[in-house]
Amino acid sequence: MLRWLAVRVGSMLVAMLGVTVAVFALVHLIPGDPIRNSLGTRFNQEIYDRKRAESGLDQPLVEQFVRWLGRAVRGDLGESFRSNRTVTSLVVERLPATLSLAFAALAIALLIAIPVGIISAVRAGSKLDYAATAASQVGVSVPEFWAAIMYILLFALTLSWLPPAGYVSPFESPLEWARHLVLPALTVGLVSGSILTRFVRSAVLEALNQDYVRTAQAKGLSSRQIVTGHVLPNAAIPILTVVGLQLGFMLGGVVVVEVIFAWPGIGRLALTAVEDRDYAVLQGAVLYLAFTFLLVNLLVDVLYAIADPRVRLR
Repeated sequence: MLRWLAVRVGSMLVAMLGVTVAVFALVHLIPGDPIRNSLGTRFNQEIYDRKRAESGLDQPLVEQFVRWLGRAVRGDLGESFRSNRTVTSLVVERLPATLSLAFAALAIALLIAIPVGIISAVRAGSKLDYAATAASQVGVSVPEFWAAIMYILLFALTLSWLPPAGYVSPFESPLEWARHLVLPALTVGLVSGSILTRFVRSAVLEALNQDYVRTAQAKGLSSRQIVTGHVLPNAAIPILTVVGLQLGFMLGGVVVVEVIFAWPGIGRLALTAVEDRDYAVLQGAVLYLAFTFLLVNLLVDVLYAIADPRVRLR
């Protein structure tokens, strides 16, 4: 187990190194001058030259990368050209908003996908199955930005049940935090739930057609015992994979939803960094996304061994 974890962590570090090289190269291909943008109307050639030298942008790209990578290994991701704040502090500041939205949306998705997918598979070919399949198809097809606007029109402007946008810290007011969280979480959760529903249905259907199900039926076990004791544990493996991918996607920040609902998450931070040509912030945000995605994949692999004893970690 420890050897396997060491190998997986090593592969994560190699992948992170590849991401840093790719991100650094792509970021510097973005047209525009971050120092010039940060100065705005206060442009002064002397200040411009000084800031460019301090940031190292006057050095060759290879030297810039080595210098930045050396600081990143020590936990220093640099400073924002726009706000002069450290990138680490900006990412940490946005992290609670991203985490709350991601886990709330995932909870909504699982509450929809697991019961609907299981019932749809157990009653395959019924009207309920067709209705669930059609609903999931609609959920996948509807663009998030359109659904977000419709939710705002219905729940915020027409019914006045929820605020249309914004964010309130849970430490300031838990109730207001929850009220502001509902609409963005619902927007992301319904789309993710529609995707997961289809995978849950397929996984359960495949498990229902296995020989061990027919053996359990021959033993006289009830349908509930077969589904809960045999089908669901074996269907959990492919479901875990998709859940992990969805969680990694959400933790990276859902940019469109965050912009529409003025949600101060990592995705919105990255978008603002692109608009401002803020190299350091964009690199830090993408590194966070890559690390989060790799970490979620590692946790999913560990859960494989817990869910399926046939899996051997070596």
